[in-house]
Amino acid sequence: MAVCVVGSVALDDLKTPKGERKNLLGGSALHFSNAASLLTDVKLVGVVGDDFPVEGFDLFKKKNVVTEGLEVIKNGKTFHWSGYYEDDMNIAHTVSTELGVFADFTPKIPESYKKCDLLFLANIDPVLQLNVKKSMGKIFTMLDTMNFWISSKKNDLIKILKEIDILLVNEGEAKLFTGIDNVNKAALEFLKLGVKYVIVKKGAYGVSLYSEDFYFSLPSFPIKEVTDPTGAGDSFAGGFIGYLDYIKEINKKNLKTGLAYGTVIASFYVEGFGVEGLENVSKIDIEKRLNLYKEYVTLP
Repeated sequence: MAVCVVGSVALDDLKTPKGERKNLLGGSALHFSNAASLLTDVKLVGVVGDDFPVEGFDLFKKKNVVTEGLEVIKNGKTFHWSGYYEDDMNIAHTVSTELGVFADFTPKIPESYKKCDLLFLANIDPVLQLNVKKSMGKIFTMLDTMNFWISSKKNDLIKILKEIDILLVNEGEAKLFTGIDNVNKAALEFLKLGVKYVIVKKGAYGVSLYSEDFYFSLPSFPIKEVTDPTGAGDSFAGGFIGYLDYIKEINKKNLKTGLAYGTVIASFYVEGFGVEGLENVSKIDIEKRLNLYKEYVTLP
């Protein structure tokens, strides 16, 4: 079993109330891979310049992430994002975005990746997402997107939404896409397009799953201090999809448990800068926090 992820690999300059760091390992595909690899095998598709640090390749090697699909452009500059958080850690403020080699990114899917069982289409151009989905064929697929694509390429986004199984959005994105202010009603609109499940991220307030058959919601894990929320959403997706791939069966019970794994792994993630939150976290640590989390959310 293995998960294929297609998305960005980046370097981040970041400032939060807890400190400031430069050239942190970042990007949606990298954060997803770092999290999902705790539970299953991951195969990554992305692009970097030859300025991408050896620490990044060492991370992939340590986590056994397959990087055959990671293209390295000679004399190219890796996607670089600079931003900051203030007291409200749910809101990221962008200072600059330098796309570098990511501006011309055309995902190249190695033949061996087409044997993967699950696909995560991280936040990239919906036209590219659709091309990847066609290349991968009939594979269970989860997709992430953002306000920029909703505003600039909504018609293209609708095309790929008709081809996927799970959509991952936050509250603002759901409202923007549908024009509906009530997030519960907005989430149900995506089901009309053919999406089987909609997961709505609510930041510090948790996550909700919608389908035609059931609804399920979980709070966030109550950690004491948030250091860096940048990779929270992608690490949640990695934990969620990683669990589904590990358990090898997608049903109501496993989807609910997957939400819990994603929530717990994301809670470790935000306790450090960049990938540091998971640096010394083992499967045993995940299970211990998961058992504690179950006590928090289970009625007597």
